[in-house]
Amino acid sequence: MQGLVEDLKNKYEDEINKCTEMEDEFVLIKKDVDEVYMDKVELESRLEGLTDEINFCKQLYEEEIHELQAQISNTSVVLSMDNNCSLDLDGGIAKVKAQYEEIVNCSRAEAETMYQIKYEELQTLAGKHGDDLCRMKTDF
Repeated sequence: MQGLVEDLKNKYEDEINKCTEMEDEFVLIKKDVDEVYMDKVELESRLEGLTDEINFCKQLYEEEIHELQAQISNTSVVLSMDNNCSLDLDGGIAKVKAQYEEIVNCSRAEAETMYQIKYEELQTLAGKHGDDLCRMKTDF
C-alpha cells in the first residue's frame, strides 16, 4: 500500500508541476495577447487621428481652392502691346536692290570676260582657217 501511496503522490506532484507550468505558460500567453491588444488599440487610435487630419486637410484645401477660383474669376487682365514696330521697308528694299545689283555686275563682268575669251579663240581659229584656205587655194 505504501507503494501505491508513493505512486499516487508522485503522480500528484507531476500533475501539480504540469499545472504550474501551464499556469506560467498561460500568464506568458496572456501577457503577449495583452501587448498585441494594446498595440491594436494604439494603432486604431493613430488611424483615427490620421483620418481626422486627412479630412481636415481636404476641407482646408477645398476652401483654399474655392477662394483662389473666386480671386481668379474676379481678376481682370489688361494687356498692352507696343505696336510701334517701325518697318523700314524702303531701307530693306534698297539693301536687297544693292545686293542684286552687285550680283548682276559680277555676272556681267564674268560674262564679258568669257565672251572676250571666246571671241579671241574664234578670231584665232578664223585666222587659222583663213590661212588654211589660202594655202589650199594656192595648192590648187
